[in-house]
Amino acid sequence: MLKARFEAAGLKIQEHFPLDDPPISLDGWDSTHRVGYEFMTTEAGDRDEITWAALEALELRMGFGEIYILLIDEKDVATADHLGRAADYFLAEVRKLGRLP
Repeated sequence: MLKARFEAAGLKIQEHFPLDDPPISLDGWDSTHRVGYEFMTTEAGDRDEITWAALEALELRMGFGEIYILLIDEKDVATADHLGRAADYFLAEVRKLGRLP
């Protein structure tokens, strides 16, 4: 669902993208616009990979406007509709910043 929402917004998503700093794998990433997403799940072991240090590094880079990543935990969304609304809100905010095509 996330890939479809991001592509509908005009992004070209590469799945399972290895980000360099911090060294994590994103579920989806558009290298041109530097926008992506990570849906954290227990099954995928994301909580082991995305440590507090990695979160701090992501927040720092996002704060400087280098990258924009929707980072959402499965525990924070009750339904697919909630996930879709979170993605739409994120994409609307990124659009306001001029980072979407």
